[in-house]
Amino acid sequence: MSRGCDLGIPERVKKIVCWTACLLMLLLAGAQPLASVPADAGARPRPNIVLVLADDLDAVDLRAFPNIWTQLVRQGTSFDRYFVSNSWCCPSRSTILRSQYVHSHGVITNTPPEGGFAKFYTSGLERSTMGTWLKAAGYRTGLMGKYLNHYPGRKVEATHVPPGWDDWQVPVKRLYNEFGYTLNENGTLRQYGFAPEDYLSDVLAAKAGEFVSREGKEPFFLYLAPIAPHAPANHAPRHADAFTGAIAPRTPSFDQEDLSAEPAWLRSMPRLDPAAIARIDERYRARMRAMLGVDDLVGSLVASLSRSGRLANTYIFFTSDNGFHLGSHRIPNGKTTPFDESIRVPLVVRGPGVRAGADVTSLATTVDLGPTFGAIAGAEVPAFVEGRSLVPLLTGVPPPGWRRNVLVEFFSPPGLLTLSPATVPPYRGLRTERYTYVEYETGERQLYDLASDPFQLRNLAAEAPPELLSALQRSLQAMATCSGAGCRIADTR
Repeated sequence: MSRGCDLGIPERVKKIVCWTACLLMLLLAGAQPLASVPADAGARPRPNIVLVLADDLDAVDLRAFPNIWTQLVRQGTSFDRYFVSNSWCCPSRSTILRSQYVHSHGVITNTPPEGGFAKFYTSGLERSTMGTWLKAAGYRTGLMGKYLNHYPGRKVEATHVPPGWDDWQVPVKRLYNEFGYTLNENGTLRQYGFAPEDYLSDVLAAKAGEFVSREGKEPFFLYLAPIAPHAPANHAPRHADAFTGAIAPRTPSFDQEDLSAEPAWLRSMPRLDPAAIARIDERYRARMRAMLGVDDLVGSLVASLSRSGRLANTYIFFTSDNGFHLGSHRIPNGKTTPFDESIRVPLVVRGPGVRAGADVTSLATTVDLGPTFGAIAGAEVPAFVEGRSLVPLLTGVPPPGWRRNVLVEFFSPPGLLTLSPATVPPYRGLRTERYTYVEYETGERQLYDLASDPFQLRNLAAEAPPELLSALQRSLQAMATCSGAGCRIADTR
């Protein structure tokens, strides 16, 4: 080691360079836990991991949020093609916790009996999540903020704390209002009021700061899930005057003119009149104001990590559970569609060895978070895990044979979810670097060539070459029926 690292530089710098190289090699290899690195003065302890998961945040311009932009985007790596496996809260969050596609974990909606917390709980899925995996690897774990929709429900005590979590700070009532809610604080219920200091994002920021600053040598994993910008998108009083006069982005898909080639559910959407556009703009302003609370949370988190001396050895992942429509394709609000506005969300990562200000264009998805955390922590992940570790992409060394497609599924029973006046029928689809391909239960299809049509304005399903449609159909079938490690074969087809 000493001869291999003899660079003619000071010994202190030499040790830092050498052990950083060792850390990256171990992460890339996915071999022994980082705790096996010799614990001498030059060795870096196992890194900490923080996941910040916003609620319903689309791929918005993050420059609007100064802490997220300066502390995460400019200090880390952004994924330009990061997609959710299902653009609905509970199915997506179940995928994040389990690193499985929706057809594998079976939580298909936000509400019981098909979905929600009740389905996750009664299916026994809580017994093995990223929380239990990292706890078993010696990490101190915490989950703060939104867990799963309709937690705890009627059949489970409000004081219920799932396995795998050492610190549990989760709302059980009125969470979306961000005021007047009840928190389950490690099995004890505490009511919060309507004073400015009760604003949920601020309360979570304070609890997160205490968690990451706590004395101890063990590494930590924090799953931090603020509510914003989910409706009603309530903001902190201090942000009441922000974004005055702002309007929703007027992309080419906004109030789309021609929907004649689209499936029936979309063709039924009327053009947006001035009143509808005014409501969209007000909704946009509310969401942006609410996101300022999340931005403050990020700033507080980074400051706490810095004061405790842990920032340099902490990975921070910032993302969302799904996107959101604000007038695109005539959809005034909502999610669950296969369009990029609904399935494409931010993913920004900063941490040791991560390139600052870099962009990744390789395809990534929500099933990848668990394997990535496992690789960083040296944790063993179960055989049922269906994603890939993103660590090679974070270090700028894309491995051979990386995925060529991402699966998107929507299993909602017909009539359950309405984007007034339309109901999105169940579908399954593929998102590749070039194409979006969707098959609905109605028999209708969508195909967009993103190379020439990045805003998904022209459905080519009726005119595309048969060989292209057949190839996409085969790939989709392979993904829609895959399980475990087989998904990492199917996603290369």
